[in-house]
Amino acid sequence: MKPELSVVIPVFNEEENLPELWRRLEKELPSLGATTEVIFVDDRSTDGTLETLFRMAGADPRVKVLALSRNFGHQRALSAGLDRAGGKAVMLMDGDLQDDPAALAQFVETWRQGFEVVYAIREKRKEGFLKRAAFRLFYRLQTAVSGIAVPMDAGIFSLLDRKVVEQLRRMPERNRYIAGLRAYAGFRQTGVKVERGPRYRGRPRVRIRDLFRLAFDGIFGFSTLPLKLATWLGLTCAATSFVIGTVGLYYKLVLGRPFLQWAYGLTTTFFLGGVQLLALGIIGEYIGRIYEEVKQRPYYVVDREMGFGDSELP
Repeated sequence: MKPELSVVIPVFNEEENLPELWRRLEKELPSLGATTEVIFVDDRSTDGTLETLFRMAGADPRVKVLALSRNFGHQRALSAGLDRAGGKAVMLMDGDLQDDPAALAQFVETWRQGFEVVYAIREKRKEGFLKRAAFRLFYRLQTAVSGIAVPMDAGIFSLLDRKVVEQLRRMPERNRYIAGLRAYAGFRQTGVKVERGPRYRGRPRVRIRDLFRLAFDGIFGFSTLPLKLATWLGLTCAATSFVIGTVGLYYKLVLGRPFLQWAYGLTTTFFLGGVQLLALGIIGEYIGRIYEEVKQRPYYVVDREMGFGDSELP
């Protein structure tokens, strides 16, 4: 019998946090008022995370474990959990306790009111000033360039109705940004204000380069505006160069003296070279994504699993 609700939690090297996470989550599950499964997706942890998860699954049949064959990344681990979740509604959350399990009951209550997507609006984030500013800039920039109403300050902590999950599973792209795909899918969506907690133990697993990669997926995956900006930047530089060249000829032929010294000419050459490389980089981002799509490799590979019956496998 399939559960009514599913909770999907991707984890990577969270051995220290798992006991407290499960203690809080287990406490909240009865308040959801429905049969629930909790799917942990281990993204090839290098500590004792997987062994801890297997012990938890052996002690409680509500716990199910997917172990990926290598580190595929946060978004792919989430996708693996979505593919195996059997509930009528699926809740997504991180495993470092920054997402408060106490908010799940409010998600479910709002879902039962008829909303098909319920996302957390993160308040009072505990990250440093620069990281908070970067997140704010990213959300606003993505909304501006994508043309999709992506909720501000809303990450993956959310509830998705089964019809939304099925739509996400039909989206075949390899460079996924699930919060953006969730907004793209549409349906009735609403936000719930949730205080963003600090990481329970250990250092943050997400590195700056991971955030940049996610930001690129969110921007390049939902808009061609960067290509248009490159075009306009090229036209602007060409027009500026034409004006400078015309003024230079006037100084040379009419006034009989040079317009700019060699240093200015060298600076202009480097500037134009930088503009060209920037445009090539933007084009390269799109070509690289096309390359990833046409290869059609599996989005993730499962090594081991526990708690899934044969009838539950997709």
